[in-house]
Amino acid sequence: MRAVVQRVKRSNVSVDGNVIGQIGPGFTVLLGISTEDTEKDLQYIEDKIAGLRLFDDENGVMNVSLEDARGEVLLVSQFTLYGDARKGRRPSYIHAQKGEAAKVLYETLRDRLRQRGLRVDTGEFGAEMEVTIVNDGPVTILLDSTKLF
Repeated sequence: MRAVVQRVKRSNVSVDGNVIGQIGPGFTVLLGISTEDTEKDLQYIEDKIAGLRLFDDENGVMNVSLEDARGEVLLVSQFTLYGDARKGRRPSYIHAQKGEAAKVLYETLRDRLRQRGLRVDTGEFGAEMEVTIVNDGPVTILLDSTKLF
């Protein structure tokens, strides 16, 4: 499982010109799910998103987690995070999980983050979406549950 985590001042996602999810300060998380992902991968990404200390403390040091800052999450599925562009010019998406199996993991992550007391808005799984992100910093962290980076 891969995630691009961006600290944002605000963010929203639209489908067909209609805003379907929006947040204030927090994280926009672009989530890619692979054909190999399991419960272990899901737990790793959940813990990282909730616990990453990317918000400033009283001394201006990034030392406060999303949970402690009571930040919000905009969770957007993005299968292209598993695009492999090492050969040629057209990426291969063979390692991206498809359909219902990916949707179940995506919705499980959403639900678990909510169970932690976080406000989570989402995009529409599988839809063509427009995401507006106002980065804060900018601060962007790449996560990979297999720890490839």
